[in-house]
Amino acid sequence: MKCKCGVPLVWRILICFFLGVVLGLSVPAVINESAMEKVLQFVAPFGSVLVSMLKMVVYPIIFFSLILGAASLPLKKSGRVGGTVIVWYFVTSLFATVFGVAMAFLMNPSVRAASDTASQYLDGAKAMAGNSGAASLGDFFINLFQNPFSSLASGHFLPIIIFSILFGFAARYILDSMPENEQEHSAVALLVKVCDGAQKVAFKLIDWVMLYFPIGVFALTFTNFALHGPLLFGPYLRIVVCVMVGVLAMILVVYPLAVFIFCRENPYRLIARLRQPILTAFVTRSSAATLPVSFNAMNEIGVARSLSSFSLPLGATINMDGVCVHLPVFVILAANMFGMNLGVGQIAFLVISIMFASVGAGGVPGGSVFLLFMVLENMGLSPEQVAMTVALALGVNPILDMFETCCNVTGDNVCTYIVAKKSGLIGTKNA
Repeated sequence: MKCKCGVPLVWRILICFFLGVVLGLSVPAVINESAMEKVLQFVAPFGSVLVSMLKMVVYPIIFFSLILGAASLPLKKSGRVGGTVIVWYFVTSLFATVFGVAMAFLMNPSVRAASDTASQYLDGAKAMAGNSGAASLGDFFINLFQNPFSSLASGHFLPIIIFSILFGFAARYILDSMPENEQEHSAVALLVKVCDGAQKVAFKLIDWVMLYFPIGVFALTFTNFALHGPLLFGPYLRIVVCVMVGVLAMILVVYPLAVFIFCRENPYRLIARLRQPILTAFVTRSSAATLPVSFNAMNEIGVARSLSSFSLPLGATINMDGVCVHLPVFVILAANMFGMNLGVGQIAFLVISIMFASVGAGGVPGGSVFLLFMVLENMGLSPEQVAMTVALALGVNPILDMFETCCNVTGDNVCTYIVAKKSGLIGTKNA
């Protein structure tokens, strides 16, 4: 254990990640299918444990961090900073959607023998179609205001976020409007301190989870590439390359350019410091599960917890730049398969529908697949054409989801950093 902990955590994670990739791609080629199933049955639970650990910690972190974040800033300042974060998220989502559509047209994705490739997933796509109906706008707003404890138990992020922010604002209002010697002021101040203590305990839990991290990363990477790695070299190659190029361009060009323009500093130093949440997003395929690691990264950089506690959970819910890059690929693929000619008006409608649909991606593995139903139906495809396109997406989604989630998480962290820098909310490492 002493030798293991002597190696920096990031190197342990990277070594286990590359071992998982290499073995995940090579082991299925040298053993038979029955033996491979036994290997996966043994290895996969170690990865599932890591995801469960992260999800165990993420909900209390969101709950206490948002309350603390909303209660820590004066109302006028929190309103301005919060508005800036939301505007940033919508601007980057719009840009990512336009960028994704442009990349999809440029690379013109297609699948060899699409009907044969889709056939093995077609029944699953048709079954999902029955559960993909979008809620009305009224239902969406009603669902924002739910029993917070029920939402915590069921893992519904938006109601948790809404309640925590309102609760924190109410606490801030009482603290600002009452004299310090009032009993009510003292009680609320004590409550805020309790939330602060609970947040610190949750962050200590994250430190303990990180000791297990390399093992979980190896198991997740091995399982993902053993099951889905061959798709990288099979009939889906062009689709995978299209999404990969779009996501990598966002991470290595677009986000760094934004950091350089608004912060006037070397952006790749920031990207390097975000390598741990980016890698976590890749192997877990979940923005929500990556939240604890993103909090740690922002804390190490020195971003004020009052901002990161608000910005990161909100980003994990509504900021889905990877989805905005990913979805246009399948729309253009469908247009190629079914002979659709997309005019300027249809492209503009596509951009708007994808940008707003991405808010509902959910921050969990595979959440974007359900959005395809809505986007493709809005483009005028028949139910049979939609089912076939979604079936193709199901076949390759586990691989694409990795890259997509990397983009989502990078966008959350970069936006948080830029807002912190511009708002004077970055400095020394948080206690």
